[in-house]
Amino acid sequence: MPVSIVPFHPVFDSAQIDDLKTRLAQTRFPEAATVDDWSQGIPLGYVRELLAYWQSDYDWSRSTDILNQYPQYHAEIDGLPIHFLHVKSPRADALPLIMTHGWPGSVLEFIDVIELLTNPFDPAEPAFHLVIPSLPGYAFSGKPTEAGWSVEKTADAWDQLMRALGYDRYFAQGGDWGAVVTATIGAQNKGGCAAIHLNMPIAQPSAEVLASPTPYEAQSLARLKWYRSNDNGYAIMHATRPQTLGYGLTDSPVGQLAWIVEKFQGWSDCAGHPENVFSKDQLLDTVMLYWMTASAASSARLYWQSYLQQNMDAVSIPTGCSLFPKELFRPSRRWAETRFSNITYWNELDKGGHFAAMEQPVLFTQEIRRCFAGMTL
Repeated sequence: MPVSIVPFHPVFDSAQIDDLKTRLAQTRFPEAATVDDWSQGIPLGYVRELLAYWQSDYDWSRSTDILNQYPQYHAEIDGLPIHFLHVKSPRADALPLIMTHGWPGSVLEFIDVIELLTNPFDPAEPAFHLVIPSLPGYAFSGKPTEAGWSVEKTADAWDQLMRALGYDRYFAQGGDWGAVVTATIGAQNKGGCAAIHLNMPIAQPSAEVLASPTPYEAQSLARLKWYRSNDNGYAIMHATRPQTLGYGLTDSPVGQLAWIVEKFQGWSDCAGHPENVFSKDQLLDTVMLYWMTASAASSARLYWQSYLQQNMDAVSIPTGCSLFPKELFRPSRRWAETRFSNITYWNELDKGGHFAAMEQPVLFTQEIRRCFAGMTL
């Protein structure tokens, strides 16, 4: 079925803001944790601080204005409207690139790299036409009403989208779920995607890695063990009971805030406090995007579809990997090569974390450029 594409401009009713203000004023808090750190979750004091800012100083229209400065569209793919930004470079030699976010992210993750990638100051640097979609069930994309919108289906939809835009050959990039979708695009290898870049490559450690890990691999394995033991409760909840979780998060804005901001603290290179990297506005922009679109449950369903049985199909097309030090999963190159057999770019950076494009936009941009430099379509 042909993909239909129409312009899209996010608009929110003032009644939604009034409802939010009422809910914020009526927030009921739990008692404080019995520890002074984040090990039981986001501290009560910081939630109260964010709530006070949300009520008195935060301006949602500023965030929507940022989004609306870029062309946005809905593409009808397999019966579901997919929201995306399509920002073209002024350069005639620009290369098409689709970039995919994860959870608890959104297209907002890429705001600070759009101009850097579409119109680099140095004409010798590669430029890109950017396509930045919202995952199915996220933000302004449609919410699937039937099961089936898995990573594999999303990867196929992205290929359909790029071809519908006239990009029969293109590059793809992603982190978190975006990395999983992007790797799946590479594994499906439908002939459109020429190369991929990942800032969270996922592969199974080989027997050799497990038996005789390097210091780097030992650190990565320890990080993975810690994640599985201490930090993946959210993912298991998403993967097993997204609907039940959705009632609370869709009804309580502060609950939605706590569920999201905890991850910006735990997964970023922030030295313990999220505001060492992100502003309050950036944190609340993301929370608001989930809240205003009521996408807590629909975004979590991607885990129900694809988390417990993740796609680990082999990828043979050219692959670039940028490993930021505070990323959740940081395989070594030999570890990654058990799945990605054609790694053409590899770099281990010394700062940055899971939200690389937000945390280190200049470094992130450099990684994209270096990965795809010299490649042709």
